[in-house]
Amino acid sequence: MSNAAPLAEIWRGPIPESAHAGHIVVADETGAVTQAWGAPETVVLPRSSAKMIQALPLVASGAADAAGLAERHLALACASHEGAPLHARAVAEWLDARGLSEADLLCGPEPSRDKALRFEMIRDGETPTQLLNNCSGKHAGFLTLMQHLRAGPDYVAPDHPVQISARDAFEEVTGRDSPGFGIDGCSAPNFATKMDAMARAMSVFATAHRREDALSRAAARLVEAMIAYPLEVAGEGRACTLLMRAAREPVALKTGAEGFFVAILPERGTGIAVKAADGATRAAECAIAAVLVRLGVLDPEHPDVARFLRPEIRNRRGLSVGRIEPAADLLS
Repeated sequence: MSNAAPLAEIWRGPIPESAHAGHIVVADETGAVTQAWGAPETVVLPRSSAKMIQALPLVASGAADAAGLAERHLALACASHEGAPLHARAVAEWLDARGLSEADLLCGPEPSRDKALRFEMIRDGETPTQLLNNCSGKHAGFLTLMQHLRAGPDYVAPDHPVQISARDAFEEVTGRDSPGFGIDGCSAPNFATKMDAMARAMSVFATAHRREDALSRAAARLVEAMIAYPLEVAGEGRACTLLMRAAREPVALKTGAEGFFVAILPERGTGIAVKAADGATRAAECAIAAVLVRLGVLDPEHPDVARFLRPEIRNRRGLSVGRIEPAADLLS
C-alpha cells in the first residue's frame, strides 16, 4: 500500500487527530484512467465490491433465466445485505424454489446486522444462521449456477466450475490475468487485480447497456437490478443504499471489506474504485462520497450524503466533538 494519497482526516474540535490514506481510480467509457489519487498499479483484493462480477456467469450462462430469477434476486446476488428479515426471507424463498435449503449454503453462519433483529435474536436465544450471512444472496446465485452446470456441491472450491467461471469473468472485465486470490469471509475465492483494472471493470459495467454480447447484457441487467433495488443491495442506514437513493442520476454502488468501494455510472460510462490502505470503512465511505460530489453525482447538502461525506463524531453523552473530513484534493 505504498504511495497512498490522503483520503480523509479526523478532527476532534480544532485539532486534526488522525488520517486515512489510500487509492482512488476513475476510468472513462474506454476504461482509460481519467483521474487518480495514490497508486493505480496497486494490487488489491476487491472483496465484496466484486460481487457483481462474481454474479456475471449466473446471468450470462442462462442460469438466471432458466431458474426464473427476477431483478430482485439479481440485486441480492450482488448484495452485502444486513441480514434484515426481508433479506433472509428472500434468500430462503429463492433456495426453496430451487429445491435447496440453508444447509446447501457454504457461506457460514452470521448474526443479523439489522439492529432490531439482532437484539431480538439475543433476547430469544437464537443462533446465527447462513441466511443472515451478508453474502447469502451471492451464494444462492452460486448454487443456482451450480445446478445449471450440473456440478458438484462444493461450489466455493477454487477449481469448481462455478469459481472458474467467476475467475474468467473477472479477468475479462478487468482486462488482466489475476495474479492470485484470497479466501473471502464467506469461503469463496476473491480474485486480486490492480486498482486501475478494477476501475476499468466498473466502466465495463457502466457501458454494458451499449453492447449486445452475452456478458455485456448480463452486466447491464445486474446494474439495472442494483439501481432498482438499493435496499436489497445493502439495507436501511447503509452507505450503498442511502447514496444510491440520494444520487442525482442512476448509480450502482457497492462496498467491500477492508475499505473497498466501487461506483458504476451508466449515464457517463464511468467506473470508480476506492481502497483505504488501512482497511477503514469510514475512510472508503467518505472518499467515495467525495468523488461523487466532485463529479456532481451527489449533492453535498443532502442529509444522506453529508452523513458519509462529513460525519459527526459524537461522544457517549451525544455531544458533537469532532468530524471526519474528506481530503481537500478530493473535492477541489
